[in-house]
This record gives sequence, structure tokens and C-alpha cells, in this order.
Amino acid sequence: MVSGTTRTVLTSLLCLTATGAVAENFTTAAEVKPILQATKPQWIAVRNYDGQDLLYFTNLLSWRCGLTEVFYGVNGGEMVPFVMEPCYLDTAQPNALKAESLDAILVSFPPGSIETVDLNVTFDDGTAEQAHYERKAVEIQ
Repeated sequence: MVSGTTRTVLTSLLCLTATGAVAENFTTAAEVKPILQATKPQWIAVRNYDGQDLLYFTNLLSWRCGLTEVFYGVNGGEMVPFVMEPCYLDTAQPNALKAESLDAILVSFPPGSIETVDLNVTFDDGTAEQAHYERKAVEIQ
């Protein structure tokens, strides 16, 4: 189900794209911020898999070209950086993920240990967004 805010942002992007007003590569804060603001509830996901809690950053990484930093904290702990794969500005798909390691998209923890996650995301225009997630809101099966 798509929320009203998400629907509005996506409709605006489609209209702007049809008129040629939006860049094709989504590589700046101006281009990715509306998308990330609309998808904020899905920035991360938590999954218990193979005896571990996995904290996924996939949605954020899909739009990382407009970001400079992502910091996360688990269960109110210290905020630590999530090292993102670089943006490939010299390619047709600058946001494509090329890393072959799962460490490029997730962090693992002991099983059942993630209760909450806090994020601080900094855009390339210097602005920042914070988010707080309860496990039950972002847990996937």
C-alpha cells in the first residue's frame, strides 16, 4: 500500500520527468531527498536470519549518491558510521550497487538483539534527517 505522501511525491516525480525537469541519475540531495523523505519508514529493515539479526540499509543505499554520511545506533547505543559504497558518477547507473559482499548492505548482530535503531543521514547539501525505528515497524520475515 502506498501512502498519500508517497503517492504525491511519486506523481510529482513522474510529472517532472515527463517534462524533462528532473535529472536522470538522481545523484544530488535535491533529487534524492524527496524520495527518501517519502520512503523514510523503509530506510532500513531488520531480519532474523541464520542465527543473526541483520540490519539492512538497502533503501538508503539505492539513493546514496545524494548522501555524504549515514550513522546508526542500535538500542540507544553509540552512533557509528555505515560505510557506503561510492557513487559511480561516470556510469549510466551511478546508484547501482557493485559490491559483492553483504557487508556493503547490512550489519549483523546477535540473534534477537536489535530492539531499536536510530539513524542520522546527511545529504550532500549539508542538511540532515534523523529517524528512530522500533524493531516491529521494520522487521521483515
